[in-house]
Amino acid sequence: MDDLDQQLIALLRQDARLSVADLAHKLKVSRGTVTNRLRKLEDTQVIVGYTVRLKPEAQTERIRAWMGVLVEGNQTRLVIASLLGEPAVSALHDTNGRWDLLAELEVGTMAELSKALERVRLISGIRGTETSILLNSYR
Repeated sequence: MDDLDQQLIALLRQDARLSVADLAHKLKVSRGTVTNRLRKLEDTQVIVGYTVRLKPEAQTERIRAWMGVLVEGNQTRLVIASLLGEPAVSALHDTNGRWDLLAELEVGTMAELSKALERVRLISGIRGTETSILLNSYR
């Protein structure tokens, strides 16, 4: 990816509904260039989809949490595969520091969160977890 691709992605992160004409105007390139760049980024799976972001207040019924996961030995791939199959895990991140993985959890009720935590704790290869419920988001 070059600088133009980075700028294009940055604009789409701010507003993925921008038209090709608007993107071309902001980037000072032709619409064809934007179309070709988007196609290339999608074909190479740099861009894998477009989504809607809601402000946290719009989803007051949802409970969101972060879970730090400590993996035992060389079980990381197996743990990742298991966590990606867990319905409550909305995103999974490999990281450094105290935790090997950070999982974003999203559920509808505290009972669902409790069941999800129980399922995760039973995954073979997980040595420990720590979960923090998100109380408020500012951005």
